Amino acid sequence: MFGSFIVITGNAGARCAFYLGADGKRRPAHFVVPDDVADHELCEYLADLYHEHATPRNCTAVQIS
Repeated sequence: MFGSFIVITGNAGARCAFYLGADGKRRPAHFVVPDDVADHELCEYLADLYHEHATPRNCTAVQIS
């Protein structure tokens, strides 16, 4: 997310979000993904949530498989 990595696990209604560190460790992300956000809407939701952190170089949210 705008230069950072966020891992979201689970399915709609039971998702957990984590920040992914450079060492591969996860720490809880202190936000909730609403139940009505579909899988294909996650990047848009995160971009809306974190738009204050955008820079001209890092201004999009993309899904990495």
